[in-house]
Amino acid sequence: MDKLNGILLHRIVTIGGTDLTLGTILRSIFILLIAIVAAWAVRRIAKRMQLNFGEERVPTVYIGSQVLRYIVFFSGFAIAISSLGVDLSALSLFAGALGVGIGLGLQDIVRNFVCGIILLFDRSIEVGDFIELDEETRGVVVAIGPRATTVLTNDDVDIMVPNADLLNGRLKNWTRNRTNRRMHISFQVAYGTDKELVKQAVFEAAKSLAATMPDEGRQRTQLWLTGFGDFAMQFELIVWPSLEAVKRPGALSASYRWAIDDALRKYGIEIPVPQRELRWRGGGEAGGAPGRP
Repeated sequence: MDKLNGILLHRIVTIGGTDLTLGTILRSIFILLIAIVAAWAVRRIAKRMQLNFGEERVPTVYIGSQVLRYIVFFSGFAIAISSLGVDLSALSLFAGALGVGIGLGLQDIVRNFVCGIILLFDRSIEVGDFIELDEETRGVVVAIGPRATTVLTNDDVDIMVPNADLLNGRLKNWTRNRTNRRMHISFQVAYGTDKELVKQAVFEAAKSLAATMPDEGRQRTQLWLTGFGDFAMQFELIVWPSLEAVKRPGALSASYRWAIDDALRKYGIEIPVPQRELRWRGGGEAGGAPGRP
């Protein structure tokens, strides 16, 4: 036992007048490991709670778990440093060195971390929201991390977006504080077609899809005549799909167009296509000189 105590009390290095022994270093590592395991446990428990609670409680549980994880980890780190016998007030020197490091290249990391904290409390973006950054980047927010936010696209591709880009850039949140969203489905029919018949056909098509919400207040299925083209009347079907359906805009638009095409065919309504007329100017017999126009 005395031999073991001697090993644990053996001085390894002296920093700033503080002797660091093997025992103090092991104790500090043990405390840090406990903090890491505790932060991991908080994350696992939060995931189980998200499965048990309703979808509307998921963002609240996620924010609480992330904040608690940060508190647990940084508290464990501070206790681990303190257990070495290092005065925490002396960390002002470390903070100064950190400031130099930030100036040399850590500013992006710190900025993204701070922006991640702001996103958690600002709640302009929450886990479960369907967002669009550009025409090619849109999907469901699955995690808001210390450096980047993970967006899962409908192709099951994880896209890591720096938190600063989300906070400072422009994006569309399709599902924030909403139960559904309006969509415009464009199509065209031949001139001379009965517009009321077109309306009957496409309304029937819209109501045949489970994604279409019932008419309520201003959220009503409508048909707009939007223009007159060279060879067709141009329409837009205005629908209000459910929140879950909105998260798959490509498949949803395809479903509406499929149903519209079936309905128009059912009622004998023609969908025109561009026609080109070629006229040959010239004459003369084969092998002879070309005639004058």
